[in-house]
Amino acid sequence: MRAMIFAAGFGKRMMPLTQNCPKPLLLAANKPLIEYHLEKLAACGITDVVINVSYLGDKIISLIGDGARWGLCIQYSVEPQPLETYGGLMHAFDLLVPSPHLDEPFLLLNGDVYCDVDFDKFIEQSRLAFSRGCLGNLLMVENPPHNTSGDFSINEATGLLHKLDGRNTSTFSGVSVLRPSVLKSYPATSGKLSEVFNLAMQASKLSATLYAGLWRDIGTPERLNELNAQLSAV
Repeated sequence: MRAMIFAAGFGKRMMPLTQNCPKPLLLAANKPLIEYHLEKLAACGITDVVINVSYLGDKIISLIGDGARWGLCIQYSVEPQPLETYGGLMHAFDLLVPSPHLDEPFLLLNGDVYCDVDFDKFIEQSRLAFSRGCLGNLLMVENPPHNTSGDFSINEATGLLHKLDGRNTSTFSGVSVLRPSVLKSYPATSGKLSEVFNLAMQASKLSATLYAGLWRDIGTPERLNELNAQLSAV
């Protein structure tokens, strides 16, 4: 399995911390956020990784390099300007999915989240969902204070995701396993991945794995401080 890390955003809400530093390189317990992902990918045996970059992308490329220090083979999808999640994924598609006719799943990660989930276990749960006809499996977490209404609702009987209905709501963690074919349902070449998810949900092809472990969306300096305090206390 291959993996892709989204790392192209401006990080505007993290200003002034991101004035001269891309958000995935911000430090959490003295380590760049993106390195936690890279270490976990190497630990679970995933070696081929694509990172999309744009804003201050040269700093990410300079620090991470070809990934050899983690035993990884890293390629970069360079965007002239951030293309949103779906646009960025399609821009990197040929690097991430060299044989699309095989429809091999890939692991997709937001570069600005911290999550201690076991990738091996999550991938296995995703493969079970694919065996039931799903095209994607999203890691979902309990709604945090900054997103109390959640992103999607979960059908308790089937484990499938659907649009918010006020019940069994949860928040998308920014971690997912997708089949390339899920992207074919969306006719545009730019936009947000959430629009692809909505179409897959309507077709009952998107499943959820609930996770109760440590997860943080590093969307503000305050949340980064909270993560630093939590990791330092371990």
